[in-house]
Amino acid sequence: MDNNKKKEEEGGEGEGCTEPESDWADLTRECLTNILSRLTLEQRWLGPMLVCKSWLQACTDSSLHSSFDVEPHFGPNTDSPRWWTPDFERKINSMLRSVVVWSDHSLTSIRTRHCSDLALSFAAERCPNLEVLSIKSCQNVTDASMAKIAFRCTKLRELDISYCYETSHEALMLIGRNCPNLKVLKRNLMNWLDPSQHLGVVPDEYLNACPQDGDSEAAAIGKYMPYLEHLEIQFSKLSAKGLTLICGGCVNLKYLDLSGCSNLTGRDIKNASSNLKFLEIKKPNFYIPRSVFHADRYGHWRLYDERFQTDVFRI
Repeated sequence: MDNNKKKEEEGGEGEGCTEPESDWADLTRECLTNILSRLTLEQRWLGPMLVCKSWLQACTDSSLHSSFDVEPHFGPNTDSPRWWTPDFERKINSMLRSVVVWSDHSLTSIRTRHCSDLALSFAAERCPNLEVLSIKSCQNVTDASMAKIAFRCTKLRELDISYCYETSHEALMLIGRNCPNLKVLKRNLMNWLDPSQHLGVVPDEYLNACPQDGDSEAAAIGKYMPYLEHLEIQFSKLSAKGLTLICGGCVNLKYLDLSGCSNLTGRDIKNASSNLKFLEIKKPNFYIPRSVFHADRYGHWRLYDERFQTDVFRI
């Protein structure tokens, strides 16, 4: 018997010997889940879920779905007309509903955009432990689904409904009444002073639906959200009265973003926030393009209004 054959029979490393191939499909569920937990939702969705049945089942393990976060997909300063289509909304809805089912009531954080009442109501019914809800730019999220969130997700501590124009002060009132742990609220609006940056991307009818009732929303925030610490209301149309209601009711505020709030003057802000000694305020200093400013709209004497003197506008 030659040496190579003898080594093969003895399990040696002869020339004809081959290593047994590993079958990844035979990994234990625990081992697979541990590996998959190191991937992002998008990485799992586009890779392991497509490998085989056992990997797909592992990807649906509830331990992997305490959070649904697709916000990184959208980026901080980008937008696309495709995202505002019914087809894209259906895809986001489908993804969210799937993750809600897989989470088995353990979902605590949802960060997405362009979902609708359909998916949000589904989440509200099955996510009693939800603590973070960020649903920016959802043109078909209304007070109806927000009411379900308010009544069923009472552990909510952070809410972002920026650019959701079908929600109103009624939704804020219900959230405030039923979610005593709420510390962060983001209710930013699009730049209605210079809508050119949204033209061709956001549907015109949606841009024109920008909420007008800034003081009503301010009243709901001030009355029903006393423990709020962080508030963003960029381009809100609230007045000095509304700001006074917020500062008077939210005595724990530490950060307030008033960027683009054109109805406020420096004096308004100072008077309203005088009782909040440790409040950091981002004031409404912004630039209005000359194409937007019209003298006949503001009137000759308005050019000398104190808001121009306090650098609220820079023209």
